[in-house]
Amino acid sequence: MSAAPPEVDSSPVEFDPFSQDFFDGAYATYRRLRDESPAYYNAKWDFWALTRYDDVAPATKDHETFSSAKGATLDMVKAHDDAIPVPKVIISMDPPQHQKMRRLVSNVFTPRAIAALEEMVHEKVYERVDALDPAGFDVVADFSALFPNEVITAMLGVPKEDRDQIRHWLDLLLERRPGEMAVPKTGYEASVNTGLYYYDLVQQRRAAPKDDMISRLIETEIERDGVVDKLTDVDITGFATMLGGAGAETVTKLVGNAMVAFADFPDQWRKLREDRSKIPAAIEELLRYEAPSQYQVRTATRDVTYYGTSIPEGAAVLLVTAAATRDERMFDAPDQLDIDRERKMGFNLAFGYGIHSCLGAALARMESRIALNALLDIIPEYEVDRDGLRRVAMSNVCGYSNVPVRRTA
Repeated sequence: MSAAPPEVDSSPVEFDPFSQDFFDGAYATYRRLRDESPAYYNAKWDFWALTRYDDVAPATKDHETFSSAKGATLDMVKAHDDAIPVPKVIISMDPPQHQKMRRLVSNVFTPRAIAALEEMVHEKVYERVDALDPAGFDVVADFSALFPNEVITAMLGVPKEDRDQIRHWLDLLLERRPGEMAVPKTGYEASVNTGLYYYDLVQQRRAAPKDDMISRLIETEIERDGVVDKLTDVDITGFATMLGGAGAETVTKLVGNAMVAFADFPDQWRKLREDRSKIPAAIEELLRYEAPSQYQVRTATRDVTYYGTSIPEGAAVLLVTAAATRDERMFDAPDQLDIDRERKMGFNLAFGYGIHSCLGAALARMESRIALNALLDIIPEYEVDRDGLRRVAMSNVCGYSNVPVRRTA
């Protein structure tokens, strides 16, 4: 008796970044988009999406065609009345403004500056490790949601007693309700409160500098053609707000996603246990497999054609990097986690590509390396309580709010 053929979904593919399908990890949808509609249009939210690697990677670098100037989120690009007004930040700039801002802020992210943070990062990670019950704990709620926020807010100069409040505001800002693009009222209020907090902190540091990032940003200046450029208080406030969010959420979600992925592919966890020199390669593969950031929003500056379909000038375009890094046209067995996978040029789009490559990527990799080393020590063998897994419903961000694990050996 022959096996029944697999069912084929004959309905038109639909990609909605504000749907439960997206929040739950839209990898089946991404595959259909790549195969059936690689230049996809969503009429409900009025955006286009590119999903194949060979389209997404070049578009990510092509700032002349795909502009960041209208905003980094879809609600900002669509300029709804209820979109949150925010200071102009580096991820929402094109050249030459982008280069000027990047020069001014990049001195706090030099390789030497990041390397100097390792002891502090190790301390913050192990503060949380020491509080865990090795028999069982929640990887996200008890661990990875906590130490990245401690790291980035400590770097910025936020007093310890205020750091949990910053994390709470960030969660509210990123939350979305299924079927809604706009930031909820609670998120709007959280954004305002965060901005006001950092602006006040900038004023405090102008009056009395300390050994922290905000103080160093205040002091930063660059002379070019006889003109001295400095960051304004609004510039620093916007940068601190952006960095406080990106710096915390990326590692929080990466570590949680990692422990689910390793539970799905336990042979890969065993490889790490046997050879910890593989951890940096594992982090790159985890970012390919399920990156916290799923897409980047751009605006088309001219009509551009893909597969006989024209994306019009002025259109919002989602460059779906999480679909591109699962593209079987680029990667063998892309839905398999393989920490020994050969890494090619442009392998990893998760931290941006081109001028918008992430300033904090080296810090995120360091935090993730130290965290995975710690987890290998305390749960060398483990299982995930699947009934307790909870995914977040957030704008652009993919990951978990809860990943309960039990040590099995």
